[in-house]
Parts: sequence; structure tokens; C-alpha cells
Amino acid sequence: MSVYIIAQLKFKKREVYDGYQARFLGVFEKFNGKVLVADENPVVLEGEWPRDKVVLLEFPDKDSAQQFHESPEYQAIAVDRKAGADGIVLMLQGFSKQR
Repeated sequence: MSVYIIAQLKFKKREVYDGYQARFLGVFEKFNGKVLVADENPVVLEGEWPRDKVVLLEFPDKDSAQQFHESPEYQAIAVDRKAGADGIVLMLQGFSKQR
């Protein structure tokens, strides 16, 4: 069952975050995932949303998502993501219709 990683980001140092973003796909491509959303202009339909960007990643399973997030390659570039943006990062289990 698919697993998703969603990140909600608020930029602190955009130039540092941009360095992370420039290296992201080179790392991400190794982990069998898909970038579904990377939106800096989401439309808020309800409530307050004090963030600048939403990223939604899809993986075939929990192990693949964790391997990506915990990999030395990702952790090396994540330093710039954390320095460049405050973030909330969640891993979500896909919906399974029960019969």
C-alpha cells in the first residue's frame, strides 16, 4: 500500500533552501518514489496556513519512504532544508478500502 510524505514549509533563508532543492531530485530518484506536489501557491480553503510551500511524495510502501528519509544521501542535503525552512514533515499511510 502506498505511503506518502508530506512537508509543509516556511522559508527562513530562501537561498539555503534553494541549494537543497537543487540537489533534491538527484537523491530522490534513487528511492522509487514520485513527487506528486511541490506547490508554493496552495489555495487555502479553510483556516489559517502560515506556510510557504507544500510537498507531497509517494512511495510504494513504508520501508521505501523510511529508506529515503533516513538515507545518508538525503540526510546530507536535509541540513540545508532545515537551515533554510521551518518544516512539518509527516509520513501518511494510504487509504485502503475495506470490503
